[in-house]
Amino acid sequence: MREIGADEVSGLRECLLALAEHHNKVSVNFRGHYPKTPVYDTIAKFAADLDSGRSAAAVIEDGDRIVGFCKTDIGGTAGVIEYLIVLSEYRGRGYGAALMEWALGKFEERGVRDIDVKVADGNDAVTLYEKYGFRMNAHILRLSK
Repeated sequence: MREIGADEVSGLRECLLALAEHHNKVSVNFRGHYPKTPVYDTIAKFAADLDSGRSAAAVIEDGDRIVGFCKTDIGGTAGVIEYLIVLSEYRGRGYGAALMEWALGKFEERGVRDIDVKVADGNDAVTLYEKYGFRMNAHILRLSK
């Protein structure tokens, strides 16, 4: 695992597309609505966020292939795990836990006390977050036309 800079975010494309595909399979109410933002725009936003210092990202690699990543955002004492994904064929190897430990370490370094993570309704990744003490805080209802 290693942290990446803004110049490397284009390598996250495969993972972002896989995440959208996963959400389209498991989302209880919004199948077919992912990605909400074109991947190119998401990658450009990631680069800007990393350049600003507001965000950090780490990747797990298999050779030259990025097989998982986590992106965190920090503002004052609040943090967000914006993305945490491991490609399906690499799950069950502890990569999600390693990325979570990295994220929690980043938050601790910066004095973050409140950490949020959004999980698409139906995504089984919620079990990973619950293992680390995350609990349901709110349900967000959305009307998407």
